[in-house]
Order: sequence, then structure tokens, then C-alpha cells
Amino acid sequence: MYPLLIFEPYASKGEILILEGIQLKKSLKQIMGSGLAVSLLAFSLAGVASAAETTASTPAAPSKNLIVLIGDGMGPAEVTAARYFSKKFLNKDRLELDGGYYVGKATTYSQAGPYTSESGAVTDSAAAGTAFSTGNKTYNNAISVSNGDVAKPFGSVVEAAIKQGKATGLVTTDSIVGATPAVWASHVRQRGNQNAIASQYLSSGVNVFFGGGKTNFITKDEKGKRTDKNIIPDFEAKGYKTAYDKAGLDAIPATAGNALGLFAHNEIPYVLDRDYKTPNLPQMTQKALDILSQNKNGFVLMVEGGRIDHAGHANDLPANIQETLELDATFKTLVDFAKKDGNTSVVVTADHETGGLSLARDNVYELNVDLFNKEKRSYEVLDGILKNAQTADDIRKIVTDNIGFTDLSDEEVQLILKGDGSSYGRAGGYNAVVSKRLAVGWTGHGHTGVDVGVWAYGPIAELVKGDIDNTDIAKSGAKVIGADLTAATKDLQDKYLYPLFKVTRDSKTLFTARSLAESLDIKVTWDEVSRTVTLIKDSQKLTVLVETGAITENGAASTLVGNVDNGKLYLPLEAFKKLTGKSLTWDSLNERIVKN
Repeated sequence: MYPLLIFEPYASKGEILILEGIQLKKSLKQIMGSGLAVSLLAFSLAGVASAAETTASTPAAPSKNLIVLIGDGMGPAEVTAARYFSKKFLNKDRLELDGGYYVGKATTYSQAGPYTSESGAVTDSAAAGTAFSTGNKTYNNAISVSNGDVAKPFGSVVEAAIKQGKATGLVTTDSIVGATPAVWASHVRQRGNQNAIASQYLSSGVNVFFGGGKTNFITKDEKGKRTDKNIIPDFEAKGYKTAYDKAGLDAIPATAGNALGLFAHNEIPYVLDRDYKTPNLPQMTQKALDILSQNKNGFVLMVEGGRIDHAGHANDLPANIQETLELDATFKTLVDFAKKDGNTSVVVTADHETGGLSLARDNVYELNVDLFNKEKRSYEVLDGILKNAQTADDIRKIVTDNIGFTDLSDEEVQLILKGDGSSYGRAGGYNAVVSKRLAVGWTGHGHTGVDVGVWAYGPIAELVKGDIDNTDIAKSGAKVIGADLTAATKDLQDKYLYPLFKVTRDSKTLFTARSLAESLDIKVTWDEVSRTVTLIKDSQKLTVLVETGAITENGAASTLVGNVDNGKLYLPLEAFKKLTGKSLTWDSLNERIVKN
């Protein structure tokens, strides 16, 4: 872009004025003497206005880097419990989060979906994650795709940042293919399709993956879950440095560029259960910062304290507190980096609360904080031990060894032996006994619909303060780094569709006729008299006799066959290819149509 020059009649000695902060040291005589032709038209006032408008429409982004920290399942009561622990046992009056970073709260609701009767008032991690990574609401279980029979992918802040040339990373104590990390770099209709999520990571462009979940990268023969192949060598072939323990993490250089750390088969063990071989969340986070900050264009990093949620589901408060304190320590790591860097925004929130934690119960105005630090191991370690218990004395010994309670009543022992009636069994019974003694309550083993806190540091703080929705986290995150979520979404939607489908007994994949047709701009009509459905696109016409599924193509008999199931007509993909003339491909692993 050439500097814009203006002749000012009142300027002395033919000097050229400074415009837009660009200082020109040559005099007019020097410029003219150099042979540069100057057009008066180029210096018109209209040109000045145009330049000003251009500058105003493309301001510099407030932050080069964005960090999003998610406390999965971390509601207000969980934060309060961790603060009580901190005051009592760590001699700290406040958490790191309490240091002037609290800016407001966020709503968490999702949408009613196609698979359940849930209204969406209570979200799951997939829908909430889609909201705060892409800025869009969706149904529970959806990983960054829209609602409806034919879902479309939503671009995330991470995917938009990759288009800017920024480095990106995902760090979690959960499986790396769990819902919260998955929403930033993959797209599936069902969060349980974790093998597909792992495969999509390979082509995502994300630089750093740290967490658990090795099982979705290796084959069943290797005690994993994949039926195709071990995909870790594919990551290594793309330049990813791999690590499986803390020593391996430490060995990854800051200049690695790409790194894949799989530190557990499934989730990383709870804080209470880890040994020195397993890295903690601050350590994984620091290594991610070391790697990503090498990129001169900046970075986006998502960090998740994923096991706060798991402890909440199980109603294990001592484990929950330790996971929340680890997230708090991770926040300090992130804010210390941001303050030193001077060009980083940090935002912290939760996807939802888990368990319906209440601090006090049974109409007693008390909370037994002095017992919050007694548990040695989480329910997860205790589970197998409790299952093997044969007698009441066995139960008493296990409880005494783990949390120091030597006076279990017969009623408490029986509750543990019988279990709490949930899938947690005896471990659930144990947690119920412990919770009552700690004077805390739980509404159940699921999520709740309460608002969650929002904390922030840097320019993003002004954008997320007050009462916001979880979708505002993504919108504000994209705005603060100048990322284009709309463009990222368009790129994805130009390539993929995620339709409802069914697989017949003879292993043929069929798709819902009306919804997929409408997504492909195919006209659909119903004739009640002939009981036929007609699909028309340009000069192509398919007619389906719903009673038999027989199809005619432009009036001639076809080898294609439709299928009616529960009042919905399903057709093979070949039917849509014929109508559109496009080379549509079914990607069975990712359960999506690729629009070639």
C-alpha cells in the first residue's frame, strides 16, 4: 500500500503533510526530482475519506493470544468448597481466581435435540462446549454441529485462529477426545464417536494435544478401541513429538512445533490418585505455552480441568476439591504468562455444574470443613477394593484406611455394601456416607442448570462482564484476537453435511429423504393419490413409491430402492448424487457426507 500524500496550500516551502501517522521526510522538491509523477486526482478528499474508512474498519486486534480455561462441572458451590479448603489447610484467604478476576456469570442451557426428549434446560458438555467454542447453541451430545436431521458444522475459535496463522493447542485432564476438547477441533453428531474425533485431530491443524485418551488412538489388539489402525504413527509422520508420561513431556522441546501427549489410557487419574510419572495440569499447560508462544502470529489455547465434573458425577467432594484447586493453580500459570507477555487475554468459565452440590444439609447450619482433607484416594481407586469386600468388617477397614472414620454405624456399613442404587454401586454408597459426614449434599449424579462463573484477564474482560450467555465466550474470544468465525464455518459447511442415517440389515447406509434433499436444494413433493414422493433437481427427477420403495429415474425403472421407517423415507446416497450431479461421498467413520 502506498502512502497517501496531500498538497496543503498553506504549507510552507512545498512540504508534504503527515497523514495517518506516516512521517515523510523528503520534501516535495526531492520527490518531484526523483521522477515520481503525482496525480492530483489521487490526492482528492474522496481518497482521504476512503483511506480513513478502511483504517477504521480493520482495527488491530486487542490481543494476539487467547487462552480459555474450562472447569468442567465447576459450579459456584464447587468454587466455594475449594476456597474453604484453601483457607483451612493452605492458609490462603482466597483462591487465585479471587484476585480481582471475577467479571460475571454465564447461562448454560442448550437446545432440545433429535435423540432424546430433553428440553435443553440442562446442558451436557458437548452442547455447552459447542456454545463457548463456536458461538452457537446445539443439542446435547453434538460436537460443533447444528441441530436438525441434517446437521452442519460450526467453525470454532481454534479453527478460525488456524486460518490466521496462529498456533493452537488443547490440554485436559480428561480424555483428549472428550467433549470439551473435541468441540474446538472436530465435528460429529454424537460425542461418543471418539475414534472419529481422534482421526479428525490428525487433519485439524492443531499443534498441541495433551491429555488422556490413548485408547482412541490405538487398536483393539493393543487394548485400545480402534478397528482400523494405530494412528499415533500418522501423527508422528506429521511432525508431532509424542509423550506418554511426565518424563516424556519434559523432553519435548519448546521448539517442537507439534506435540501429542497421551498420559493415560482413558482419563488422567485424579489428583488424589496420581504418581510422579503423570504430569499435572499446570505442567501440561506450561509446556503447551512454551511451544505455542514460539509462533510470531500468536496462539489460542484451551485448557480443561476435566475431572471436576467426574468427581461431581460420583459425588466425591474431597476429590472434587483437589481437582478445582488444580484448576486454580493452572489459572495462576496462565495469568502469570499473560501478565509477562502483555498481549494475551484469558477467560475462565465452566460448561455447567455437576451433581447439584450443596454446602450444608439436613437443616443443620454446619459444614465440617475439618474433614475435607482426610480422604487419601478417590472413589475410583476404592471402587475395586470395595467390590471385593465380603463382610461388614472389610468395609470398616477400607473406610478407616482411606478416610480415617473408625466409628461407622451399622446403617452406614449397609449403605456401602448395598450401594447407593446408581451405577457407582458401593463406591456411590461410600461417597454418600462421606458426604453426610462432611455435611454436604448432592441432588444426584447428573448435571444441573445453574449459571456458572466467568473470570477474565486482559482485553477480553470488558467483553464478557456481567450477565452473559455461554455463546458470548466464543464471540468475544474471536473478537479479541480478530478471528473470523463466519469464514471458518463457511469453509466447513462447503465441505460437509452430517445427516441422520440408518444402516440396513444388508449393511447399506440410507439417509432421510426430505431433510437431506432440502439441504441440497432438491425440491420434494408428495402425491397422496399415487402414494409417491418425487424429488426434482434441474432436469433430474426421481419418484419413489413409498409402499414398496421402488424408484423411477426420469420415468424409467431404477435399481435404486428406498425404505420407509417410522414414517420417514430413507434413500441411498446414489439417489442424491444422480439428482445433484455432485460427487458426494459417505465418510462412515466420521458419519458425514463429503461434498467433493
